[in-house]
Amino acid sequence: MIELFLRALPLLQKAVLVTIGLGLSAFVLGCALGLLIALARISPYRPLRWFGFAYVSVFRGTPLLIQLLLIYFGLPNYGIVLEPIPSALLALTLFAAAYLSENFRSGISGVDKGQWEAAWSMGMGYWKTMHRVVLPQAVRIALPPMGSRLVGLMKDTSLASTVTVVELTRVAEQIGATTFRYLEMFVLVGAIYWLINQVLTIGQTWLESRLSRQLP
Repeated sequence: MIELFLRALPLLQKAVLVTIGLGLSAFVLGCALGLLIALARISPYRPLRWFGFAYVSVFRGTPLLIQLLLIYFGLPNYGIVLEPIPSALLALTLFAAAYLSENFRSGISGVDKGQWEAAWSMGMGYWKTMHRVVLPQAVRIALPPMGSRLVGLMKDTSLASTVTVVELTRVAEQIGATTFRYLEMFVLVGAIYWLINQVLTIGQTWLESRLSRQLP
């Protein structure tokens, strides 16, 4: 096992960077898009609410693998050709945004209405109230499910191997094919995924603790 690990190490080092880069980038972009979708879901304007609902329904109701394949193999039919990594990033971002929007929406809904009323009584408008009062509290409420989504997203990057992105799973397949030691390679890669997600979980726990102290 150690000999196999050392043999695969150069490829694994690059693959870890691709996996982490894809996961974190998709999470950050998904948070930005998810927040916009959440605001659309709670908007007083019906077209925006329907758009938000339709978006969440489509991207939560269909497999990520299908979305990834549609973007990579389907968009070229309409003249839009994306490289493997941008295709994977786009698919992961759109998919994550659907789930993160629900996390944000539940967090915003969990903020007491009195907070809104107090801010409005001080002359704050909707956006200032949202930025200064509601969102900081909503993020604290939504942080646990958002952390779970990040962990899930990091594992979902394994699907990028289907469009030839050389991430951890793809490396396991390549090394397994050349050495016929598939079991050992997938155990090694599984352990790396576990280690990455353990670090993320520890970070989430620390952040939750810090926010709890700052926002009693």
